[in-house]
Amino acid sequence: MNSAKCVSVLRMAAVLVVSGVVVFAAEGQKAPAKAKKKRRVRKPKPALVQIKDVPGLPRVLLIGDSISMGYTLPTRRLLEGKANVHRIATNGGPTKRGLAGIDKWLGSTKWDVIHFNWGLHDLKRMPDGNHQVPLAQYSENLRKLVVKLKASGATLIWAATTPVPADKLKPPRSNDDVIAYNSAAKAIMDENGIVIDDLYAFALPILGALQRPANVHFTKAGSAELAKQVASSIETALKK
Repeated sequence: MNSAKCVSVLRMAAVLVVSGVVVFAAEGQKAPAKAKKKRRVRKPKPALVQIKDVPGLPRVLLIGDSISMGYTLPTRRLLEGKANVHRIATNGGPTKRGLAGIDKWLGSTKWDVIHFNWGLHDLKRMPDGNHQVPLAQYSENLRKLVVKLKASGATLIWAATTPVPADKLKPPRSNDDVIAYNSAAKAIMDENGIVIDDLYAFALPILGALQRPANVHFTKAGSAELAKQVASSIETALKK
């Protein structure tokens, strides 16, 4: 073999050796694992955190939407040492959500007082212009819920739905609808001998001082004022 051919063969051998090493290395090494993204665990809203009972105190359950979530903690503080104030661990939403969740919310433990409301989510207007739960259906749903609540043996307190400001709201709501839905609820509560905590009448004269601008929700101070009314109605029920 002449020298030129020898050089060519040696070069090819070198290339093959180097390639083999590279392939071997590539096959022998695992690709670095991608770091898994940590899922952010959302902390529950403070009002939704469940509490442990203080032995010997009566048990109270609050059921309602985000308005009730706003007054849960100040109500609990006002009744500290007088009652274990629980609430459902979610937004109670419209009556159809109430029907789906009521058995779970009531559980199997004894309740002394249940303070409850549905309304704002039922009467809100959907994109098609209709109420989320029409008034006739709202009344039917509420009757079914009252049957379940009465079966618990607790003293019941109905919280009237709070006023809606005249501003343009998203989603749309009307105070005329609040009045109509409250009227339907009152008829049901009167039929069943259930006490009404009239948060509508309480809030209406001072609504501008309690509510956020162009919003159905209340400021922290406004929720604290609602809590005073709620706590008072519960304390009255506990004394009976």
